[in-house]
Amino acid sequence: MPNETSFDIAVVGGGIVGTATALALAGQGLTVGVLEAEETLAAHQSGHNSGVIHSGLYYKPGSQKARLCVTGAADLYRFCAEEGVACQRTGKLVVATREEELPALAELERRGQDNGLAGLVRLDAAEIREREPHAAGIAALHVPQAGIADYPGVTRAYARKLEALGGRVVTGARVRAVARSSGAGGRTRTVVETTRGRFDCALLVNCAGLQADRVARLCGLVPDLKVVPFRGEYYELSPERRELVRGLIYPVPDPRFPFLGVHLTRTVDGRVEAGPNAVLALKREGYRWRDISLRDLAETAGWPGFWRMLGRTWRTAAREVWRSAVRRVFVADLKKLVPELQDGDLVKGGSGVRAQALDRAGRLVDDFYIEAIEGSLHVLNAPSPAATASLAIGRHIAGLAVEALG
Repeated sequence: MPNETSFDIAVVGGGIVGTATALALAGQGLTVGVLEAEETLAAHQSGHNSGVIHSGLYYKPGSQKARLCVTGAADLYRFCAEEGVACQRTGKLVVATREEELPALAELERRGQDNGLAGLVRLDAAEIREREPHAAGIAALHVPQAGIADYPGVTRAYARKLEALGGRVVTGARVRAVARSSGAGGRTRTVVETTRGRFDCALLVNCAGLQADRVARLCGLVPDLKVVPFRGEYYELSPERRELVRGLIYPVPDPRFPFLGVHLTRTVDGRVEAGPNAVLALKREGYRWRDISLRDLAETAGWPGFWRMLGRTWRTAAREVWRSAVRRVFVADLKKLVPELQDGDLVKGGSGVRAQALDRAGRLVDDFYIEAIEGSLHVLNAPSPAATASLAIGRHIAGLAVEALG
């Protein structure tokens, strides 16, 4: 009987990427354990997002984001159908409300075509209302591949399949220390000290999301980037006004940033979410303004890239804070997409925190980013569309892990 605290691979992080990676590794006959700091899976980014299945429209052709998103979305639709996880292919409208947004809309259409998205349709104002009767704009792009899913449910389904293959999921196992130690036969092993005890493995795979750079440093890797948390806040449409939105309605995003702007999203349980914005979180798991960590703030403020980024983007940052603080500003942005919306139609919703890697030069790392060191592999940037692409990313990371094992 195998040792329950000894694995070929220990995956740190029980979010959607960590469990998908573990599932891919277990499928290759390796013994795998998932070590999750919280008491439940999908406790942070995987359980606090808009639930959208992205199409691959936004991402630079040839990038990992583009390739893995397109493949991963198709995989995810199949997985949800096979496993009975709530999922719906709704389609999405990306709506231009001003003339100056039309070139960016055309660029999105070009990117989508280059990324292999079939069936993209350019709409005029009348055609927008045929698909979304309460939406308004001068032009839009209809993206049929987009949809919605229950991502916490997807994560739990990955974990169930992992355990059926002999893998183990350990919750409440926050990593405290990592060391290298000689094992049987003189082979060096990685030893992981957690709040649930000690585990050893031939290779550690770090999918820790908001804590990924810290876990990397525990392993002896000093990445030239910092995870900076950005909070996205949501409102919801009141039940009697949910008919204003049939599917997904998005603005044309600002191409300088990886955020997509406040949008309207129907969920798998019939609600309609409005948001999110993007403000600096004062704690890595800070879902409210009053959630503050002096350690997290000091690390962000001590990173030179943060001040370089702020020097270039302070006007946008100030606008996001203003939109967070003043409800009518949030509502005004939503009314550009659905003019009938009124302040009274919205109720306060939840929020999520995005782990965004920021390099020393102050650039928001745009693509997925993975680094390796002896005994460990580190996923240091896996923002949206990581949930959509989780099965494809998991296979990619698993391939790198098997290669690292030799």
